Amino acid sequence: MSTPKFRIAICGGGVGGLTLAVALSRYPDIIVDVYEAAQSFYEIGAGVGVWPRAFKVLRKFGPDFEQQLLRCCGYECRTEEYVPAVKYRKSDQAVGTEVFDLMTKGNLMRFHRAHFHGVLLSYLPPSCTTHNAKRLKSYTQPFKGCSINSPITLTFTDGLTATCDVLIGADGIKSATRSCMLRELAEGMSPEEKQSVLSCINPVWSGVTAYRTLISAEKLRARCPDHRALREFTTYMGKDAFFLAYPISLGKYVNFAGFTLQSDLVDTAYEADAGIPRRTFEGKVDAEWVGELTAEQFVEPFKHFEEDAKHLLECVERGTLWAVHTVKTLPSTNFGRVALMGDAAHAMLPFQGSGAGQSVEDAYFLATVLGHKSTTLETVPRALAIYDKLRRPFSADVAVRSRLSGQLLTSQTDVPLHKLGDTITKNWEWAWLTELDDALEEGVKLVENSSINIS
Repeated sequence: MSTPKFRIAICGGGVGGLTLAVALSRYPDIIVDVYEAAQSFYEIGAGVGVWPRAFKVLRKFGPDFEQQLLRCCGYECRTEEYVPAVKYRKSDQAVGTEVFDLMTKGNLMRFHRAHFHGVLLSYLPPSCTTHNAKRLKSYTQPFKGCSINSPITLTFTDGLTATCDVLIGADGIKSATRSCMLRELAEGMSPEEKQSVLSCINPVWSGVTAYRTLISAEKLRARCPDHRALREFTTYMGKDAFFLAYPISLGKYVNFAGFTLQSDLVDTAYEADAGIPRRTFEGKVDAEWVGELTAEQFVEPFKHFEEDAKHLLECVERGTLWAVHTVKTLPSTNFGRVALMGDAAHAMLPFQGSGAGQSVEDAYFLATVLGHKSTTLETVPRALAIYDKLRRPFSADVAVRSRLSGQLLTSQTDVPLHKLGDTITKNWEWAWLTELDDALEEGVKLVENSSINIS
């Protein structure tokens, strides 16, 4: 084996962090350590969707990987034809009405999050070392008075330390990597600029509250044998609230995700204005912004919905409430030999089901520029700057589009009902009509030609 060119530490073992580790396995001259805060690698949450754009990235890991994913979501094969993806109903009335069917070019691949995570874990190479119960507290990146190639020192909450050459923060919305990196970035700035940068460190409550549960398909079938949620993805829309339901785990469960939106806070969910005071969530939640609800509490925001919706609500046994937080649009996702990815970089509203897909894209792009033969330890900062240049604007745009989707579904825009279908489709079609490949090609071009200015 050739001498390793550098060691990468990935802090965070969720979907994004593990996808990066799998993608880096193509480069045997890179040593990878994955540090996960939990005692074991697992993913919280229930259903996760991956649109065709992101699934095309996952297919790059090979046919065996793709087949494992297809088995997880119950598809024998994927299609690139236009297919019905989501059925939308206006439901905050006694008799609901169908509004439109969203047609997408290719399937929305629906997984139980733990199954998706499990496939990624099974593809970690022996060269990747995993570490559990390692929550990053801070890092020290050498600059003044040190060799340019001196290692980065990681300090964990257990008091122990480790070193690496490159640090990728995949540590989620409460990212310690983001906190340290933005403080580094703010040094030397004017007071006003510094305040703006530092205001991006802490997540903010978006004004969205999510209601999540799994419903037994058997229980729903006993109550309503031919209920649409047993076979198709359906969104039930209302004023300031909506929910969606679709089958997962090979039809064993129906994934239920409901939302309420406070419009004034949603409007400013990504604004990095430290001068504007912002309300915080006042409900009873734990440190992860999650609270347990009884069935009666869970269905309260949707109890005035149509009968079709009530059949689902009557099957709820318990659920969780999530105060949905977001990260303000960052001024940068890289500094020196440190970069952010996934929710650490762009935690967004969930209304286009694209958070996991954007993490996958971040991971593959990072692996491509870091693993390229032209990238050395000395040029890592340029590779990460290329990642920031090409990925940050795109993910920021997806975040804004996702917010608009939620506003459209809850009558918080002036778009009339008869134009809703076209508006939602045009706002969302990037997820099945575009590909990451163009950005990858541009990234490789910039890595190979160091004379091109990327600022």
